[in-house]
Amino acid sequence: MRTTQLYAPTLRETPAEAEVVSQKLMLRAGMIRKAAGGIYTYLPLAWRTLKKIEQIIREEMDEAGGQEISMPIVQPSELWKETGRWAVYGEEMFRLKDRHDREFCLGPTHEEMVTSLVRDEVRSYKQLPLMLYQIQNKYRDEIRPRFGLMRGREFIMQDLYSFDKDEAGLNVSYQKMYDAYSRIFTRCGLQFRPVEADNGAIGGGHSHEFTVLADAGESNIVYCTACDYAASDEKAELKPVEAAAEEMQPLETIATPGMKTIELVAESLHVPFEKTIKAVAFQNEKDEVVLAFVRGDHDVNEVKLQNLTGALTLRMADDAAIQAVGGVPGFMSPIGIKKGTQIVVDATVMGMYNAVAGANAMDAHYKNVNPKRDFIEVTAADIRLIKDGDPCPHCGAPVKMTRGIEAGQVFTLGTKYTEALHATFLDENGKEKPLVMGCYGIGVSRTMAAAIEQNNDEQGIIWPRAIAPFEVVVVPVNAKVPEQLALAETIYAALKGAGVDVLLDDRKERAGVKFKDADLIGYPVRITVGPKAVEENIIEVRTRRTGNTQNFTPDDYLDEVLALLKTL
Repeated sequence: MRTTQLYAPTLRETPAEAEVVSQKLMLRAGMIRKAAGGIYTYLPLAWRTLKKIEQIIREEMDEAGGQEISMPIVQPSELWKETGRWAVYGEEMFRLKDRHDREFCLGPTHEEMVTSLVRDEVRSYKQLPLMLYQIQNKYRDEIRPRFGLMRGREFIMQDLYSFDKDEAGLNVSYQKMYDAYSRIFTRCGLQFRPVEADNGAIGGGHSHEFTVLADAGESNIVYCTACDYAASDEKAELKPVEAAAEEMQPLETIATPGMKTIELVAESLHVPFEKTIKAVAFQNEKDEVVLAFVRGDHDVNEVKLQNLTGALTLRMADDAAIQAVGGVPGFMSPIGIKKGTQIVVDATVMGMYNAVAGANAMDAHYKNVNPKRDFIEVTAADIRLIKDGDPCPHCGAPVKMTRGIEAGQVFTLGTKYTEALHATFLDENGKEKPLVMGCYGIGVSRTMAAAIEQNNDEQGIIWPRAIAPFEVVVVPVNAKVPEQLALAETIYAALKGAGVDVLLDDRKERAGVKFKDADLIGYPVRITVGPKAVEENIIEVRTRRTGNTQNFTPDDYLDEVLALLKTL
């Protein structure tokens, strides 16, 4: 490919709409253009990278036993109604009707579709295990699409679904996909961590997220400083913090006028946060109140709370709802709350002694609250959000927190969808059983963005070689000089003949413009053909990541460049 034939309209200024590094650089490098909020056109450079990522994925999926198919993007509502997800998936689902008033959606995911496919074809255990995958656009009507390709409304995703006869088979399929995903992200040249994760709206059993480490990530992950434990902050387990035992003192009401926050209460009463109990009130999709209580210096993990209470959604409760169950906003505790209200108390709170909590009366708190004695008809569970320095749930060493971008996730679904859709098979004894299912997905377009978030500098993108739009760019300093252009053409042809994905920048632009574009787009290797190449047989080879420059002769540059590429 020659730059004079390449559609890559680079920009010198960053568009005002761009929020994160990947979005800024892809717009400036002429890789994407915005069509609407969360919807982008991929230009040739981006498309080349996407195809390279897809090829790595296909190779690893096929090696693991996956078979590629293509399912419809437009899905009939009947399948979603069979699983019950049509009514509960929420406003993220793009819904439409055809001219006959039949309901459809644009596929946000394909569990229903693939299960119905297999339901109609698989009859015997002899047809199992089965792994089917596709690489396709997905659609989710994000409430606030942002960060370019990281949270869009249309995106490219690879999704694979496994079907087995039992849990043991599912575990084998899960491990195959876990290992395949690890190889994919390694081959893409990314630093990543597989972390224990929550299954979210997909449902099912256990799950791992493949998180690309980057400051711009929306995911918080924790990892142990001593063992191999790692998890998302939503999933991370926490053992109760044991408080020192004290003699229980009598419950006492004290005036706390206007003190609606833990900070004000602790400061006024001269008690540490560790001796206070924080209340957070939610309402679920049925408008039922869910009250959560954690230690004053801790925060509620809404995902854990949602899973524990079976809520489909949780939102902050309004004052009227709190008052209806006997609570007083800003002055709440479980004491005096109406019976039947869902009250969840963090396990650490249940071990506290002589603490301070709301009195469910305006401008009043209780002193000497002892939850084991005073909290009645509550559910005790781990509902707090992990933080930096907390003890690892596996070995007790302190955990560290970092940020990352969720680029892939693997799930065990069990029989959640196959039972709902009556997808069964006959086992060795002729008994009908539901298929046991797993689900595995990689955000292809998000992986491209994540690679840029992790690999960039002030000049532009620094692509890992495996997914770079081109591996090498050959730049004649002055393409108007026939000798320079001819030598550049020779080098370009030799690299192409050696199987290198190479670009010739044959534009009659100033050298500085071409160098800036090469750094902005992020080609791993740049070969410069200038006066020294023609007059002194010196070919300059520069590595984008390190900035290191080496000089070779026309006799040895090809072998040296091929060797260099193997190290990138």
